[in-house]
Amino acid sequence: MVLTLGYWDIRGLAHAIRLLLEYTETPYQERRYRPGPAPDFDRSDWTNEKEKLGLDFPNLPYLIDGNTKLTQSNAILRYIARKHKMCGETEEEILRVDMLLNHIVDLCDRFAHLCYSPDFEKLKPAYLEQLPRKLRELSQFLGSRPWFAGQKLTFVDFLAYDFLDMQRIFVPDCPELQGNLGHFVQRFEALEKISAYMKSGRFIKTPIFSWTAIWGNTK
Repeated sequence: MVLTLGYWDIRGLAHAIRLLLEYTETPYQERRYRPGPAPDFDRSDWTNEKEKLGLDFPNLPYLIDGNTKLTQSNAILRYIARKHKMCGETEEEILRVDMLLNHIVDLCDRFAHLCYSPDFEKLKPAYLEQLPRKLRELSQFLGSRPWFAGQKLTFVDFLAYDFLDMQRIFVPDCPELQGNLGHFVQRFEALEKISAYMKSGRFIKTPIFSWTAIWGNTK
C-alpha cells in the first residue's frame, strides 16, 4: 500500500520524513499544499481538506497509511523508523536517540523562531554568537561514531542532518560545521538512496520555510 504524506510545498518539517521514506524505500505519494498569491497567501488548499481526512489532530505534516493516520512530524518519523528497526537497539542507543531527538527539536525551534521573527536582523547576531557552542556540543556528542546513536543509522540522524544542513546554508563558512560534523553530513549525503533522491526532481532543498518567514522563504 502506498502511504500519503501531506505537507506544504516547502522543505520545512517534512524534510527528514521525506528523506527517511526514500532511504527505507517506502512507497509513498505526496499531497503538497500550495498557498494562494501574495499578499494574502490564501490557505484554502489545505483548510478545505483539513477536517475531512479523519485526523485526530488535523495538522501538517500528516501521514496516512491505510487506517493509520498520524500528525506530528516526530510521531511520523518514529512510526516509519519502527517498521525498519531504526529507533536504536541497545539501551544506550535508545537513550542517545531519545535525548538527541528532543535536543534537535529545541535547536530547530530556536532557528525557526529567528527566521520567522520580524526582528530577524536584530536577533541574528545573538543567534550566530551562540551557534558555535551548540555545534561543538553536537560534535562532542557524535565523537568518533559514524552515526549519532552509534554504528547504525537511526531516524534521529535524519533530523540531525536536516538541522546541520540548514546551518550550513545559513552560515556557509562556519568552522564548527567542518570536522566530524562535516564528515557526518558527507556520509549521510553519500548514502545511495539519499544521493539518488537529492538528484531527483522530487527533492526539495528550498524554500526551507514558508512564505511568512523572513529568511529561507524562497527557492
